[in-house]
Amino acid sequence: MGITLKGLKAVLTSLIAMSQIKIEEVKPTFERVGLHSHIKGLGVRDGKVQFSADGFVGQVEAREAAYYVVKMIRAGKFGGKGVLIVGPPGTGKTALAIGIARELGPDTPFVQISAAEVYSMEVKKTEFLTRALRSAIGVRIREWRRVYEGVVKSLDIQYGRHPYNPYAQIPRSATITLATKDEEKRLRVPPAEIAEQLIELGVEEGDVIWIDEETGRVFVQGKGEGGETYDIYVKKKIEVPKGPVYKEKEITRFFTLNDLDIYQARQQGLLSAMIFGFAAEEREIPNEVRKAVDEFVMKLINDGKGELVPGVLFIDDVHMLDIETWAYLSRAMESELSPILILATNRGGITKIRGTDVESPHGVPLDMLDRLIIIRTKPYTADEVREIIKIRAKEEKVSLSNDALEELTKIGTEESLRYAIQLLAPAQLRAQEAGHNEITKEDVEYVKKLFLSVKESVQYVKEYENYFLR
Repeated sequence: MGITLKGLKAVLTSLIAMSQIKIEEVKPTFERVGLHSHIKGLGVRDGKVQFSADGFVGQVEAREAAYYVVKMIRAGKFGGKGVLIVGPPGTGKTALAIGIARELGPDTPFVQISAAEVYSMEVKKTEFLTRALRSAIGVRIREWRRVYEGVVKSLDIQYGRHPYNPYAQIPRSATITLATKDEEKRLRVPPAEIAEQLIELGVEEGDVIWIDEETGRVFVQGKGEGGETYDIYVKKKIEVPKGPVYKEKEITRFFTLNDLDIYQARQQGLLSAMIFGFAAEEREIPNEVRKAVDEFVMKLINDGKGELVPGVLFIDDVHMLDIETWAYLSRAMESELSPILILATNRGGITKIRGTDVESPHGVPLDMLDRLIIIRTKPYTADEVREIIKIRAKEEKVSLSNDALEELTKIGTEESLRYAIQLLAPAQLRAQEAGHNEITKEDVEYVKKLFLSVKESVQYVKEYENYFLR
C-alpha cells in the first residue's frame, strides 16, 4: 500500500484530536519511589559543579565531563558521537545519564534499556533497537486551529429514549453557553459527536473548555477562577480566557517518531486488511512507513510547523551486545534523525566482544570506542556515602537517628552503597514494629542479619560449600 504525506497528516490530525481528551484524576495515596527519582540535573551552578546539588553527591569529575557533553549537544557539536560511562557497580552511571537528560530540558525524551533486552524480544534485534532509537526522538508540533473556547456558563442536554433499549436514554439535543472576559455565546452542538463527550468528561458549569471546530473534540482545561470555592479541587484552577469565544488557537503537541510510526503502520495495516482480508499481524514496522514519517516530519520542520527534540537513549550493560548490534548502532549514530546515545558498563579490563573471539577494552569494538567520549565514575568516599543515604532517606520519607546514619555509612563504605540503601525500608518497618518512627542503630543491625550483602553471601557459600549441589 502506498503512503502519502496527506495520509500521514490525517493520522497526525487524528492523534492531536485524541490527545485533547483529558480527565484530571485525584492523586492516589500509594506512591512508589524510584531509585533515581531524586535526580533533577547535574548539580552545576554558574559553571561549577557543586559537591551536593540536584540529587547528586560527589562524582564531581564525572559530572563536570557530563556538563561539557551537555554544552556540546546544545552547541550542535555532538553529531556522530556518543558517551560511554565506565565504572564499578553502584557508582551513579545511570544517574549520570538521567542528569544529562534533565539538563537538556524537562521534555527531553529519555529511554532506558538494558543490553539483555535486545535478545529477549520476539522481534529482530535491529527492529527493537530502531524502536528504542525512535522513541528517544521527539517532535513538537504547532498547529493553528479554529476553536470555541471559554468558561461554561450553562449546559443544557435534552435526553430521549434509546432506539434499541427502552430502559436507556441518549442525548437528543444540547446547548452550551461559553463566555470569555469579553464575550458570551450560546451554541447548539451535535448530540452524538459533542454532547456525549461533554457527558463522558463530566463537564459542568465553571469549567474552562475548548471545542475543535474541525474534529469536534472537547478539551477540558480546568476550573475557571471566580466560581465556587472548595478545599479540594480535582481540576486545576485557571484564568478565564480573554478575547472572542470563536478564535484561532495555536495547539502544541508532543510525539515521538515511534508514536508516529506505530499509528501510521496501524492505519496502513487496517486498510490492507479491509481490502485483502485479515492476516497475521505483522510484527515489524515496514521501512517505507518510517521513511514516509521522516519525510513528513522534515517537511513540518522546514515549514516552521514543527521542532525536533533529540532525546537520550541509555543502554546499560553494553558489554552484552554482540558485534552485529555494535555495527547497527555505529551506523545509526551517523543518521540525521539520531538521539544522544549514552552507554554504560561495569565490565573492566580486556574482554571478548560477544559473538567473536576478538578482545577489546570493556567488550566494546575499537572502532566504536573511537566514536565515544568516555567518562569514568569512581567508588564513593565515606562522606559521599553519608550524604547520599541522607538524600535517599528524605526521598523515601525515612527518619534516621545519627547512630543509624553512621552505621549505614559504614555498611555503604565496607559493603556497597546499594546494599546500605536497600536496608532503609526494612529498617523503617522494624522501627515501626518496635514503636518508634526514627530508625536506630539497633534497627539497622537487626535487619542486616536478615539480609545478606554480596560479600556475606559469597562468604556463606564458601563456608557451606560442601552442602551445595554441584
